[in-house]
Amino acid sequence: MLLNCDPNDREGSMNLVEDLTMNANQVQQQILHEILTQNADTEYLKGFLSSGDHFLRELFKKKVPIVNYEDIKPHIERIANGEPSQIISAQPITELLTSSGTSGGQPKWMPSTAEELDRKTFLYNLLVPVMNQFNVYTSPDETILCPDNKQSMYCQLLCGLIQRDEVLRVGAVFASALLRAIKFMEDHWQELCSNIRTGHVSEWITESSCRNAVLDILRQPNPELADLIEFECKEKSWEEIIKRVWPRTKYIDVIVTGSMAQYIPTLDFYSGGLPLVSTMYASSECYFGINLNPLSEPSSVSYTLLPNMAYFEFLPVNKNQEEEVEGVVPPNLNSAEMNCSKKEDKEAGEEKGEAVDLIQVKPGHYYELIVTTFTGLYRYRVGDILMVTGFHNNAPQFRFVHRQNVVLSIDTDKTNEEDLLRAVTEAKQLLDPLGFLLTEYTSYADTSSIPGHYVLFWELKARRMRRGDLDEQLPEVMEECCSTVEESLDSVYRRCRSKDKSIGPLEIRVVRHGGFDALMDFCVSQGSSVNQYKTPRCVKSGEAIKILDSRVMGRFMSNRTPSWEPYRMGSSKN
Repeated sequence: MLLNCDPNDREGSMNLVEDLTMNANQVQQQILHEILTQNADTEYLKGFLSSGDHFLRELFKKKVPIVNYEDIKPHIERIANGEPSQIISAQPITELLTSSGTSGGQPKWMPSTAEELDRKTFLYNLLVPVMNQFNVYTSPDETILCPDNKQSMYCQLLCGLIQRDEVLRVGAVFASALLRAIKFMEDHWQELCSNIRTGHVSEWITESSCRNAVLDILRQPNPELADLIEFECKEKSWEEIIKRVWPRTKYIDVIVTGSMAQYIPTLDFYSGGLPLVSTMYASSECYFGINLNPLSEPSSVSYTLLPNMAYFEFLPVNKNQEEEVEGVVPPNLNSAEMNCSKKEDKEAGEEKGEAVDLIQVKPGHYYELIVTTFTGLYRYRVGDILMVTGFHNNAPQFRFVHRQNVVLSIDTDKTNEEDLLRAVTEAKQLLDPLGFLLTEYTSYADTSSIPGHYVLFWELKARRMRRGDLDEQLPEVMEECCSTVEESLDSVYRRCRSKDKSIGPLEIRVVRHGGFDALMDFCVSQGSSVNQYKTPRCVKSGEAIKILDSRVMGRFMSNRTPSWEPYRMGSSKN
């Protein structure tokens, strides 16, 4: 079901969204039928389905297994080595997209076809009337496609500064990418201003197509503009720098859900509180859906999955009721929606832990997303954990929670990305009185000593210029941050620390400015996509740890054990 959408026809586009979401179940059945009919003769599907099986959803779900990347990796590698696309896809696979991998930083290859590009274009076109925005970019294609990352970023910033009066929004795919660009401008603003003042592009910009594209925009010296930008950039504080340099900016277009949420304070600092807009939910595997309320608060962002993008299934994930009561579930979900009857859950397959269909998910429940795509992925576990926040017509809306199976573990403790983010968010508030921002963090489980312990790498930024590298009060506060992180982790971790003594004190290592840039450069050199790079929240590569350790400027340990009380069964009276 490949649909067309005219981005200039707002009424028609919104009617299309209404039609798709109203008929979500019928659309999903049609999508699965099209995928299986189209790819029935592929080597992969013929290994599970007999002739005629592909017409029945029940047989597909019974016979085709749910898989992860390691299961399909051999098939994709065969295609990468020159074997025909027919292994997994009836349509020619035109490219293998390098994804950001798991949050552990391991890149993956995802198949794509020419038709899939049309499907992605359809989703982008739907976003235009939702956002009512201009899709005009100050960066020429040549600067975006430049193979040298440093030259690309420099030239895009230079073009953006030259055309500052035309900029209505500033953004990147992920918050971390935008902040990397701002940090890059902090390091190079004097050179950028010099180029604008003289009308000359720095000699180290050697990619000819990129250089020529910039010169077409630069054209002539502009000392007045250079002076204006220099005046803003030389201020001691870069607070509100986005609004000061690009005064017409209306919002920041960037993903700040999931692990990206930890960048919100830093983005607010640089942007002066401009709205943070997460427009869509997508990955290298598939484009999933859009945010129909783009100006909602980042913590309230929900994505509506469009049923024509792929066939969606959802594997129930158990989350204890305590998390739901403490505010994870939006307040508009009532108790009747929260406490679905066991009969309903059983009918939907949740009681057995079976994957359920799009329209069978329950508000307030957690699921792992599974997709079947036109490009050759069948019942593939994306690894994203989602929570249902409600429905738009008959299509569910989801909040992205975290990536699955990204954990720190020393003993019986299992700390996932969401747990770590919650703990770090709690601790970093202690930095506010000292005027510091936490701009990046990652972690690893250090088992080189007994007992092992959690290590967090933090990169800090002072809101204003300071004479020394570290504030005199910072060591005491950082020790308290260590303890606060531990107190904020779950009861299993705290038990291992306090009672079992199987985990040692948590450590925070503060790295100097640019430490996480070096980490990104390393990950990109190992095959990660620069366009989709996200700072891994847990690093396992010895080389990556060495890179960060070589830039450590302060080490701090928790100076007390976290509180822990064993769980006690309560009693009730009838």
